[in-house]
Amino acid sequence: MKILVVKMSALGDVIHALPVLRYIRQLHPDADIDWVVEDPFAPVLAGHPDIHEILTVRTKYWRTLPTMTMLGKALKFIRRLRRDHYDVVLDLQGNSKSGLFTLMSRADKKFGFDRHQVREWPNILATNHRVALDEGEHHIAQRALAVARAAFPGGENVPQAGPLPVDAAARQRVIEQLAEHHIHHPLVIFHYGTTWETKLWNVACWQQLACQLIEVFGITPVLTWGNEAERTAAEAVREATSGRALLWPRGTLPELVALLEQADVVVGGDTGPIHIAAAVGTATVSLFRVTDAERNGPAGPEHRRLQSPLPCAMCLRKHCDRDEQCSRSIPVDEVISAIGDLLPMQSEAAPADERESYAGNH
Repeated sequence: MKILVVKMSALGDVIHALPVLRYIRQLHPDADIDWVVEDPFAPVLAGHPDIHEILTVRTKYWRTLPTMTMLGKALKFIRRLRRDHYDVVLDLQGNSKSGLFTLMSRADKKFGFDRHQVREWPNILATNHRVALDEGEHHIAQRALAVARAAFPGGENVPQAGPLPVDAAARQRVIEQLAEHHIHHPLVIFHYGTTWETKLWNVACWQQLACQLIEVFGITPVLTWGNEAERTAAEAVREATSGRALLWPRGTLPELVALLEQADVVVGGDTGPIHIAAAVGTATVSLFRVTDAERNGPAGPEHRRLQSPLPCAMCLRKHCDRDEQCSRSIPVDEVISAIGDLLPMQSEAAPADERESYAGNH
């Protein structure tokens, strides 16, 4: 059987869709499962033992090209897509872009969301099996699994996060870097950045959190970043600790996955690294403002999801006049308390390199 998963972006959403692979594999262990993903996020899927082939697209880049060149790139990819006659396509994105590739595939059965759940209505024109969601399928990972269950009924429940492979060479590089910086367990990582300004926790709060982590637990926080704006914020947090916090050098996406696997707790907003951490079995404290913690946040006893208490939270706005107030609305003390809850649990768990990991032998 040949199966195509269409989940193209963003990084966190791609990670949320990973349980679909485990679900399908238990029913069809010999199936070839391909995945369509945007090029920047392909490295996080590389080497996944449940993926037969990763089909990458560069739609953001294509849109910068002259019209005929753009069409040529798209048609070349569509010809590649149609080379294999898929039995089933799962469109887990639900927008017009994913709908185009779902429609152009040669699959007889094309599964996606119904008209109430798609992100963009033209998507429903691409599918011939449209899945309605019930109230219990609120979390984004559960939404993806609902489509998989409709296509392949009868499977057992699977974990809501991961599994995600960790590249062995990247893991070794990270372990060596941690040793060079004299960073030992417990390892707590802070990731300030997110894709939206209105998802960010205030820098002053991060500064207070870093200082309290050092003073209360004697732990040196490791600060990760993904672009220059995030680096500037991370540097401000480091300065507030008189240089005691460690600004981690930016590496490859596989190296970030490996670093997050080594951590005991990762703290961040609604952002890809938080979801990666959960997928590799690391405890998380996630901070939610304009998005819904219960829909997007890592779930389970090893995770703490903190939602802004403002009545207008979960507004999904990318710009807001109350941004300053909202960015400070999650108290630092609550975050410290959540970290304190999780650290004893992690000390009793196996070390990162001994955790049961789908990717442990990758």
